[in-house]
Amino acid sequence: MSPTPRTAIALGAAAALALVVPAWVAILATTAVVVAFGVDALLARRGLRLRRALPSVLARGVASRLVVEATTGARGRVRVRQPAVPDVRVEPPDGERRLDARVTALRRGRHALPDVAARRDGPLGLGSWSFVGAGRAEVLVYPDVPAARRLAAAVRRGRFRDSGRHRRGPLGLGTEFESIRDYQPDDDVRQINWRATSRLGRPMSNQYRVEQDRDVVCLLDAGRLMASPLGDRTRLDAAVDAAAAIAHVADELGDRIGVVAFDSEIRRRLAPRRRGADAVVQAIFDLEPRALDSDYDLALRTVGRSKRALVLVLTDVLDEAAARTLVASVPVVARHHAVVVASSYDPDVTGAVARAPEQPRDVYAAAVALDVLDARARAVAALRRAGADVVEAPPALLGEACVRAYLRLKRRARL
Repeated sequence: MSPTPRTAIALGAAAALALVVPAWVAILATTAVVVAFGVDALLARRGLRLRRALPSVLARGVASRLVVEATTGARGRVRVRQPAVPDVRVEPPDGERRLDARVTALRRGRHALPDVAARRDGPLGLGSWSFVGAGRAEVLVYPDVPAARRLAAAVRRGRFRDSGRHRRGPLGLGTEFESIRDYQPDDDVRQINWRATSRLGRPMSNQYRVEQDRDVVCLLDAGRLMASPLGDRTRLDAAVDAAAAIAHVADELGDRIGVVAFDSEIRRRLAPRRRGADAVVQAIFDLEPRALDSDYDLALRTVGRSKRALVLVLTDVLDEAAARTLVASVPVVARHHAVVVASSYDPDVTGAVARAPEQPRDVYAAAVALDVLDARARAVAALRRAGADVVEAPPALLGEACVRAYLRLKRRARL
């Protein structure tokens, strides 16, 4: 229960009245104001219900709808507010009787939104009452699954651009012959069936079925290097988004998908399975980096000599020293599996080199950036010599780059 500005004005008027009228009149006026305030506040207390509608699962960085409604049969102004937590943004935070807001989670994991708060003024506008209700709401924040599903849909429809210049046929080329069809402008020249072309007098192409029943394993580095920020996310956020994209595309192509999250030990492990994208996302959505060095040898040994698979290592290729154990472990695994090492590069570092310097410190920043990029290039070259394909992309495009590498390996029949 609390007074409103009207109550303060009324009490001030009563005090001023005491200066010009008899004391008993001022006392009666003040008493009337206090009684009216109490009655108004009690009336404001009655019959308010709060209801909140919010999805239980959000995607990091993707806005969802939040609705809070206050229902009451009594008169009076009602203001509702949804308090936020540091990693969840609510815009706008409050509303008159009804709040229709957008809630955006900035960090993966489990978050709890506090109770809804409400304040109702009494019918006279003298007193008000504060409420809390609707309970605490636990929200699970997944990686950017909508973007992953869009990539999978683009692959299914043959609209995924797996090169910078033109589109390939639907789902890429496989090695299992399916049928002969008319030639299309974006067909690979290797698809042309010259006998059918000669016989029918028009260009014909072989249609290949993308190979299925393959294993894809994402090795997700959750060590200290993955905690470094890249714009609005960490390196681990970008890696988890990429793993989600690969998982959904694997479901689309009929492959089995699994994941291993590691730092100095194995933290999460999910064996490859068909239609496993949801299980992969569920296994890693709340994974956070720890201040430990990553044991690449331990992670790669989990793949072992099992059925040939695409092993996608999502990590940070910082320099030769940081990648030394990874370089040493790759050749053993590459004998039995196709190994791809994927890493996000920092757009700020590449931008420091690309921008024309405007002041002396820009020159120093560019010199440091060149050293960083040179060290990274040496580490990438070492990984390629060891037998791994290397994928580098800005954080927002890492998932797309990994999918491109995945499809490229399937076309080459390396899986």
